[in-house]
Amino acid sequence: MTDPRYPIGKFQAPARVTEAERAAFVDQIAALPGEIRQAVSGFDDAQLDTPYRDGGWTVRQVVHHVPDSHLNAYTRFKLALTEDTPTIKTYEEAQWAELPEARSAPIGVSLALLEALHQRWVLLLRVLAPGQFARCFRHPDLGLMTLDQQVAMYAWHGRHHLAHIAGLRTRMGWQPSRTSLP
Repeated sequence: MTDPRYPIGKFQAPARVTEAERAAFVDQIAALPGEIRQAVSGFDDAQLDTPYRDGGWTVRQVVHHVPDSHLNAYTRFKLALTEDTPTIKTYEEAQWAELPEARSAPIGVSLALLEALHQRWVLLLRVLAPGQFARCFRHPDLGLMTLDQQVAMYAWHGRHHLAHIAGLRTRMGWQPSRTSLP
């Protein structure tokens, strides 16, 4: 049985990223907001407040987590592009997911934030010179990380959480709505 925490497997950082792979990762990042919007289309509050697995976050928490995480990633990209190997700050994602708005706010707010954030992030990613993806930041726990590794990781991260939502929808037999969320 697949580990429900990692429905698409754990992230494996590539040693090297080709330009074609990088373009595919950026395309995945660009597509994610619409895919998440579609994945939660038609969910009512009870469905949004259902954990995607035993002991896991609710769908609502996952939807709020993705822009929280990707906003941190976007900031780390900008730091790596404007500073020489900056040391970034980590954040307590599990605690962020327990804050009141992450547990109860309407998901439309985070879907809109994710869409705007990814538009801006993808604009940046698509104009960077290939050599700029070799720029690094230092993660306090994980060490030196290149922007190429990060682009791969955040493409994976989006698919990872999308799979959490889609897997729950399938297991529960919830049908997608033909209307989209605001």
